[in-house]
Amino acid sequence: MKEIKLDITPDVARGSYANLAIITHTRDEFILDFALAYPRQSPTVGARVVTSPRHAKALLRSLEDNIRRFEARHGTIPEPSRDPNEPSN
Repeated sequence: MKEIKLDITPDVARGSYANLAIITHTRDEFILDFALAYPRQSPTVGARVVTSPRHAKALLRSLEDNIRRFEARHGTIPEPSRDPNEPSN
C-alpha cells in the first residue's frame, strides 16, 4: 500500500478521548459521533466524522485487520458488556 503523508494541526494531533461511539447513517452518508460519557452526566460529543458508505466499509475492514494484528501481538481484547448497569474495565 502506498504511504500517504498527512499534514496535521497540533490541536488535531493531540487527539480526543472517546469511550462511546454512536453510528447512524442515511442513504448517502455514515455519521460517527465519538463522545465522552461520565456516570450521571450526558455524554459530550468530541468529534463527528461524516463519510461515504464506501469509506465506512473500508474503515470497518481496516479496523478488523488492525484488531487481528493487535490481538496476535497482545492477546484477545475482551468484548464489552451489553448490560449498561455492569461496570466496564
